[in-house]
Amino acid sequence: MPDTTLPPSSQRPFLRRMLLKAGKTFLRWNGDFQTRHSLISTTPRIGNHEFNWVTALEARWPAIREELDRLLEHPEDIPAFHQISPDQQRISKGDNWKTFGLFVYGQRVDENCAICPQTAQAVSEIPGMRTAMFSILKPHYHIVPHKGPTRAVVRAHLGLIVPKDRKKLWIRVDDQILHWDEGKVILFDDSYEHEVRNDTDELRAVLFLDIDRPMDKVGTAVNKLLFSLIKASPYVKQPLKNLANWHRRDKKA
Repeated sequence: MPDTTLPPSSQRPFLRRMLLKAGKTFLRWNGDFQTRHSLISTTPRIGNHEFNWVTALEARWPAIREELDRLLEHPEDIPAFHQISPDQQRISKGDNWKTFGLFVYGQRVDENCAICPQTAQAVSEIPGMRTAMFSILKPHYHIVPHKGPTRAVVRAHLGLIVPKDRKKLWIRVDDQILHWDEGKVILFDDSYEHEVRNDTDELRAVLFLDIDRPMDKVGTAVNKLLFSLIKASPYVKQPLKNLANWHRRDKKA
């Protein structure tokens, strides 16, 4: 397995940490603006009827699951979330939460898309798709409560491997408990506090997506600027750099 161990956040450059903190504070402050200009619900859970691509994605889930199953034959080749995105170290520990990125804020990860071409094609057809990855959670792991930095996107999960014991497997978004089903999409606003528990003895895996929130003209213009700033920030550049390093080290192994 490639050694992509990253320094803890306390060892990262002070200026970078301050910039990230300031950026997240601004994004959350900007949430009220996004609420006013949103064309869809701003509730914790968002209805599937608000997006016309949901049914088409669900219809393709068997092919997506097949590509995931092939990946899982070699789990050592799939990095933990914090190995790619060091800012996730508070919620991603050990190798309990693995991710396999296909798109990162609109940037295509060519090596991974080549491994999962049908999944890459399916997500690339979703209007406003920003981020797409497989999210793989080991048994008996708890993703602690946290909030996403911006209401500019909507989070989608397509259930792929879902243990049957619902009492022991769930995601809480604000005050709502949601459950996954294989082949079905759930949509939510991750700027609300949320957490995940997998207290089963089985793996849980979903296709994880961030989609542009539909906005009015003013909101769309502001979010376009916002996305360009995010893409130019360490929040996106560092994960892309780490993905490239992961692939280079994997080839040398």
